[in-house]
Amino acid sequence: MYLYHYGIRELPFTLTPNTSYFFGLPSHKEALQVLLTALKGGEGFIKVTGEVGTGKTLICRKLLNEIPDHFVAAYIPNPYLTPVELRRSVASELNVVLSAQADQQEFTQRIQQRLIDIHRQNKGAVLIIDEAQALPVESIEALRLMTNLETESRKLLQVVLFGQPELNDKLALPELRQLKQRVTFAYSLQLMNADQVYQYVRHRLNVAGYRGTEIFSKKCSKLLFKASKGTPRIVNVLSHKALMLAYGEGVQQVTANHIKLAIKDTEAAHAIKLVWFPSFVLVLTIIFFSLSAYYVYSRNIL
Repeated sequence: MYLYHYGIRELPFTLTPNTSYFFGLPSHKEALQVLLTALKGGEGFIKVTGEVGTGKTLICRKLLNEIPDHFVAAYIPNPYLTPVELRRSVASELNVVLSAQADQQEFTQRIQQRLIDIHRQNKGAVLIIDEAQALPVESIEALRLMTNLETESRKLLQVVLFGQPELNDKLALPELRQLKQRVTFAYSLQLMNADQVYQYVRHRLNVAGYRGTEIFSKKCSKLLFKASKGTPRIVNVLSHKALMLAYGEGVQQVTANHIKLAIKDTEAAHAIKLVWFPSFVLVLTIIFFSLSAYYVYSRNIL
């Protein structure tokens, strides 16, 4: 690929949620702060939502890396599970052994005992679910029942839900109103602005080991912003393709033409419309002065 060409150690714009590339956008920092504050406060349900590609999984991984030592964390990345499958996944994450024919009662008893043991160690248990909008309604209800386990002072199991905006629609269903009322902290991730896209691209190149002159100018970053609407994942895809195009031509800097070709080759990117307004104004100005000159000339002849 283009690693040697740019003098970098690794591909800077892969779609893998690598926490070493965490940029610390204001929205991402605020989300992490909300999560850590809510967990320390012993809140039952915490929700973080964001559009596709806004970095939810990256924040999820960042939370898992930075969660305080006095928490025992269970992580479920693929929650399209039946209630039975969900209970078994939670039990496995918390190192609880269930029998092959375990029913709801056995699960509740063994999970409760495990959570009590964690509590006696002055620790907290937190269940983190990514892509939570994929949870079936029946499984969400099973999840609510798990959080009924509590002491007189706090919940024995806290739950963090990461999901797309569709999660909000699902929790708005009448049959899930009890769970919705238990969501005490919620945060919605925001997209990047044009300057943040510029800084984001530079940051990822620096983390990858680039130390040369600027590859993506501010003009190119503005094109990336317009085509991505500030979505990190689309910025990554376009930047990777633009670097490949520049490498193919043997040049060091990415040009606006490279960005435009990358946009054209990416279905998820928003097409950039041609700026016609200044040309239109110029045409009108020429017509206006032409008519004015003709009018003056006609009066002089008469």
